[in-house]
This record gives sequence, C-alpha cells and structure tokens, in this order.
Amino acid sequence: MNTEHPAITIGGVTFDRVNYDPDADVLYLHVGDPASAVDFDESAEGHHLRFDGAHHLVGITMVGVRQDLDAGRKITVTIPEAVEVAESDLRRVVPAA
Repeated sequence: MNTEHPAITIGGVTFDRVNYDPDADVLYLHVGDPASAVDFDESAEGHHLRFDGAHHLVGITMVGVRQDLDAGRKITVTIPEAVEVAESDLRRVVPAA
C-alpha cells in the first residue's frame, strides 16, 4: 500500500508528490504530474532519475530506502547536469548537410 507524504527537498528540487511503498521499500518522488517525465537516467548509486523536456530533474525513484536507513547507511543521489555543447565545437567535426 502506497502512502502519500509531505514534500521533500533534495538538491534544491522540491518534490511535492512523495509516495512510499513499504511492502516494496520503494520511495517515489516527483515534481507535479509524473507524466511530465520524458527522459530517464540512473544515478551512480542506482536511483532512477526522471527529467522533463528541458532536462530538469522532476522525479527520483529510490529502492531499499528503509533498509539503508535502518542499517545507518548514508543515502546519496548523484544528479547529472545537462551540459550544452556549442554548435561551433560540433561543426568542426560534423559538417553541415
């Protein structure tokens, strides 16, 4: 049974949809409507990350959270940043069509 909880802020992002499934030990965090996620990645720690069309972090799924907390393990989420590459840098390698 999922239970909804108050907002949680991680790395400057406030997740207003917070659901924890105690049977599966999975924490679902999302900003607004989960359907806004269009791109997916995984953090170095194995957390599932969701991004919107502008590559803003909008969701995190964390598995085994209770297990980690009960064991006293530090929980870290490494969030990759989108880096824009200058067209001029790419044109030196990829010619125009």
